[in-house]
Amino acid sequence: MKAVLLPREMNELWAMLADNPGAALMAGGTDLLVRLRKGLERFDTAICLERLPELQTIRVERGMLCIGACVTHRACLDSPLVREHAPILVRALAHLGGPQIRNMATLGGNICTASPAGDGLPPLYALEAEITLHSKDAERRLSLAEFILGPGRIALRPGEILAEVRIPLAEGFQVQHFEKVGRRNALAIAVVSLAALVRTGPRGIVQEARLALGSVGPTVVRPIEAEKALVGRKLSPSALTQAARLIREAVSPIDDIRATADYRRQVAGNLLLRLG
Repeated sequence: MKAVLLPREMNELWAMLADNPGAALMAGGTDLLVRLRKGLERFDTAICLERLPELQTIRVERGMLCIGACVTHRACLDSPLVREHAPILVRALAHLGGPQIRNMATLGGNICTASPAGDGLPPLYALEAEITLHSKDAERRLSLAEFILGPGRIALRPGEILAEVRIPLAEGFQVQHFEKVGRRNALAIAVVSLAALVRTGPRGIVQEARLALGSVGPTVVRPIEAEKALVGRKLSPSALTQAARLIREAVSPIDDIRATADYRRQVAGNLLLRLG
């Protein structure tokens, strides 16, 4: 890498992007710089976004929790707004890396890395988050599922940046659960992770269930049939067991150095049973 550019306002950023079309975009750099060191990435110029104030805000606007792409995980954990409106995201980010990583890594970077094992992604899928993309002359919004195309693949166009994550306020979910299984107790890459939002009504009957699983497919998996199977029932052992079976049918894990596909499939269903 020959140069790191540090824009301080958006017009400066657009000019740098125009002058350096092959430049890599960098926020905290906790993943990108590791990949560069290992020879998995090649670029001459990096444009660092961390000094752009527009990308570091947290606010509630028109029924949405809006988090700038360069907000760090530590800032999310410390934010009263995030803790109030997206506690499931707080639980997930608290498991991500160690203090040094959380101090540097950003929410936008976690999304753009597009790792199936990314801890922040299942909660964002369950929260039905969308993202805002900015270019010099345009803005567009996509759901997270539309933006993440596969492992390390995102729908970012040349000249665009991920500017903001927008989360509809998820009120009334009595159950907000995140759990991951890894090969060690700390600093673990998820073998399987589950984010669950469940809203119940009178007598504990499920009115809405949102489930999202990481590390069991090329992208985060929303097992829609399992979600439907819980609606209209209590979170009883029989209901959870049926939904767990549907989860195992919905996921498509692989064998890798951390776990076999069969193990991941079994654990994916077992994690749901923890809601009982």
